Amino acid sequence: MKTKISLFLLGALVLVAGCVKTVNDRKTFAVSPYKDKYESRYERSVDQVYAASVDVIKLNGAVARESIINPGSTNQLKCIEGKVNGRNVWVRVEAVDPKVTSVKVQVRTTGGGTDQELTAELQKQIGINLATR
Repeated sequence: MKTKISLFLLGALVLVAGCVKTVNDRKTFAVSPYKDKYESRYERSVDQVYAASVDVIKLNGAVARESIINPGSTNQLKCIEGKVNGRNVWVRVEAVDPKVTSVKVQVRTTGGGTDQELTAELQKQIGINLATR
């Protein structure tokens, strides 16, 4: 009986687990279907918001990769990947219009779960960093 229950739970986990798209257009392992990314918008340039985002990730952890997509175009997109408190962090910075910049922060645990508290905290720190510049 215990084996059947264990097999059923393992099968349910396999069905629920899968991959999710990260904010930098890659894929990562996921177990939890809960919301794992938040977006904020600021009346700042892409470069200012990107610099604030890099500072926040470096302050809290380590930056693993920085990417610039569409360099030189009007719709520039910059991404940061890093680790904070053992969690995988992705940040996407892109222009919504010439005066407004969008920042999306996504956090996942190594086991594929979400960490909404860390996501909100990083988002808040980016806003504070921008306000003090």
